[in-house]
Amino acid sequence: MYWYKSGVVTLSILFGGIIVILLLPACKPGGREAGASLKYFDIKGYFEKDSARLTKQNNLVFKTVTHNGVTQRKKVHIANWGTELSLFKQSDINKPAWRNSYEVSNDRGVLSYKARDTDFTMREMLIKMDKQKVKSIIIFNVTKNMLYRTTEKLSYFPDSLYLIEKYQKLRLMGSNKYMIEGQIIR
Repeated sequence: MYWYKSGVVTLSILFGGIIVILLLPACKPGGREAGASLKYFDIKGYFEKDSARLTKQNNLVFKTVTHNGVTQRKKVHIANWGTELSLFKQSDINKPAWRNSYEVSNDRGVLSYKARDTDFTMREMLIKMDKQKVKSIIIFNVTKNMLYRTTEKLSYFPDSLYLIEKYQKLRLMGSNKYMIEGQIIR
């Protein structure tokens, strides 16, 4: 009977591999087709470009990190701005399935996106523009499940400041409050 059990396992692995190979062509990196037009502001593309620009400039940053009231400050050079600003990039809402999931308004140079459904992580995004140039981006994210609830406020002011404020309430374990502030020294 041993040969039967191992044969079933081998057959299961082979069948699983075939399914994966058949489904691979359906997977597209980043959830977007090349050349597809974006319905909403390209937050992911914006932060990829700005991260590259900031990495190239290599300006000194006065960084403040606070966790539950304990604060540390230092002047640093950020080696990888892509990682430093990854929470902003992760707030991308240009997924094909979300095409009609956000209410959009543009009032006095402030582009606003509000989630129609409270199950979406990115609840609200405010982008202040002046002559097609981004002046500030503020993003409100909420993640919740049976174990925890996390709220984030992400603020970005190109060439001057980024601020990440995060509050996490864990069931049975209490809460954590984080704040990361980076002032870009020019």
